[in-house]
Amino acid sequence: MEKTEKKGNRYGLLGRNIAYSFSKGYFTEKFQDLGLDGHTYENFDIPTISDVEGVLGQKRLKGLNVTIPYKEEIIPYLDELDPIAEKIGAVNTIKFTSRGLKGYNTDAYGFEQALMPFLRPHHKKALVLGTGGASKAICFVLEQLGLAHMYVSRSKKKNQLHYDELDKKVMQTHLLIINCTPLGTYPNVSDKPPIPYQYIGEDHLLFDLIYNPAKTTFLTLGEQNGAAICNGESMLISQAEKAWEIWNTL
Repeated sequence: MEKTEKKGNRYGLLGRNIAYSFSKGYFTEKFQDLGLDGHTYENFDIPTISDVEGVLGQKRLKGLNVTIPYKEEIIPYLDELDPIAEKIGAVNTIKFTSRGLKGYNTDAYGFEQALMPFLRPHHKKALVLGTGGASKAICFVLEQLGLAHMYVSRSKKKNQLHYDELDKKVMQTHLLIINCTPLGTYPNVSDKPPIPYQYIGEDHLLFDLIYNPAKTTFLTLGEQNGAAICNGESMLISQAEKAWEIWNTL
């Protein structure tokens, strides 16, 4: 009698230029460790968000992660948002349910788990570099923790700082600096946010959402001036595990 091949669930990452991504290797190894031989994790690298319809309609998909630049653009394609994702305004996890597609944000959970071991009482104000979907999750966490924060952007907008406005006073009163931009990601490892690094000192904490390389130029320059540093790897692992929990909870 012919043996029928058992088909497992399909998961994947939705984004653009994501060949470097951590997620595929992480979940593929996880499936092997759990003995889930039929499960697969794929990269869905799409040039524009309109191409997502061809992904969402595929068979056996149970869950997707979402990365740059679609964390905000994906929302109109979803049927429902988790309250936290709705408040943040960005989605990085999609669950396929009997009622349709539900969006979640596990970046916030991952960031808080990664940040807390490094946070000290004098870290009362933060500069958030970048204004994309990831930065929204970071600001949500800062608000929950009662930490004042300011967005820093290359374009001047209301209630935001331009990089040119980062003088000595601003830098020395905002002792937590979080890079939410892709500047410094492999292979462009010499790139860095244009902040005045000379004003960083031992009371600062620099957090970079980038995980490849493990130590970006942003973190290296901060460390050279005595700052505490943390990259995005532990945040990524925590948000991935939270996504797995969401996908497998009724």
